[in-house]
Amino acid sequence: MALTIFILQLAVYILAFPIYLLNFLGLWNRICKIWFPRFLERFTVTYNEQMASKKRELFSNLQEFVGSSGKLSLVEVGCGTGANFKYYPPGCRVTCIDPNPNFEKFLIKSVAENRHVQFERFVVAAGENMHQVADGSADAVVCTLVLCSVENQEQILQEVRRVLRPGGAFYFMEHVAAERSTWNYFWQQVLHPVWYLVFDGCTLTRETWKALERANFSKVKMQHLQAPLSWELLRPHIYGYAVK
Repeated sequence: MALTIFILQLAVYILAFPIYLLNFLGLWNRICKIWFPRFLERFTVTYNEQMASKKRELFSNLQEFVGSSGKLSLVEVGCGTGANFKYYPPGCRVTCIDPNPNFEKFLIKSVAENRHVQFERFVVAAGENMHQVADGSADAVVCTLVLCSVENQEQILQEVRRVLRPGGAFYFMEHVAAERSTWNYFWQQVLHPVWYLVFDGCTLTRETWKALERANFSKVKMQHLQAPLSWELLRPHIYGYAVK
């Protein structure tokens, strides 16, 4: 099986040679940072349509974590185009974190379309180092389709715990590795190297639930599901929340 995967990966490498050449020349990262927000703007429309009921379920109890200020203070890590804004409760104060500055114009559009949320600021930073956000300042932290592409899951989860107040909650919805005995996992392995390059660091084979279970939250409420998505490689999902 390992040999078969290697041969198929080699074939994919050959087909994707122009992208690897651009990456070798140091050009692909710059191209990706520009085109990826445009791709994600379209992808998240379809994703939200197909995952609407699960997102409403996920965020249904956000108000339970409102702090002493009376308004929910929320930090979204890897905010992208602001696709989650529509699911946040009225008056929610949102700080957005993303390492790609090219998302800002798409984010502003989402803010204009979701006047029920109070947009605080957009911070260009990686989730592994959110030093611009004070310790214990957030009632909730949200991360959807992000833990697949961060460099260090353990570090970002440490940062999430740092910015959450005691009793605050971390909400997540992530695509993950399929069960190892399935054909889906086989193709995830075959396509992973090229997928990682094309989709700005996205990893198909991460077992993200293990990192969440190790992150020292006081409670983790998590479900596995086969998401009703068009892209079969992305159907294995986890979603839920963890309390500090």
